[in-house]
Amino acid sequence: MDKKSLIISIVALVIAVGACAYTVIATCPSCKKAAAKSGNETRDVETIEIAEGSIVYFQLDRVIKEYDMANDLTSVVETKMQNVQEQLATRQKKLQKDFDAFNEKWQKGLMTQTTAQAQAEKLDKQKADLEKWANTKQNEMLEEQQVTMNQIMDAIQTFVSAYNESKGYAMILANQTAAPIMVANSGLDITDEIIAGLNEEYIKNKNQKD
Repeated sequence: MDKKSLIISIVALVIAVGACAYTVIATCPSCKKAAAKSGNETRDVETIEIAEGSIVYFQLDRVIKEYDMANDLTSVVETKMQNVQEQLATRQKKLQKDFDAFNEKWQKGLMTQTTAQAQAEKLDKQKADLEKWANTKQNEMLEEQQVTMNQIMDAIQTFVSAYNESKGYAMILANQTAAPIMVANSGLDITDEIIAGLNEEYIKNKNQKD
């Protein structure tokens, strides 16, 4: 009897949001260079006064990485995925043990042909049930990942829309690795404001629920 290993591929949590590629070329003769430190790195930031009606942008990848709600939600999904992987490993180990025990008895002639046939059919059913369970869990995890991504992006979209009601910018672009803004004045980068505002709102809402 062939011994087939059971494999399930649990897809890692990746939040990827498609965005159109924008090219923004901004110049400002009166811009002043200012040193801004981020961790142990120092980067030059052009300090300018952003007027109403300006086109600004934020780093979407960084916002998702530093957004507390995004971290909390993805942590929950990752924990569930880890639990599924552990359950799968346990079930695979038990099934393999049952297969090995069956083969050993069959090789030693410790069961009749009729008994062997019945045992083989039982093991095949256990294998099929495990594969079905693994596929179901994988689909559930994929669905949870999608829902989590949607929740994060909806929260960001809602916040940015409300944020711009007071700012009055003509356009707020989301810069992303997959669809980068090619050239832009760093003084038009509002990422820090977006992250701070999102986390402040999230903590506030979280405390109200508690």
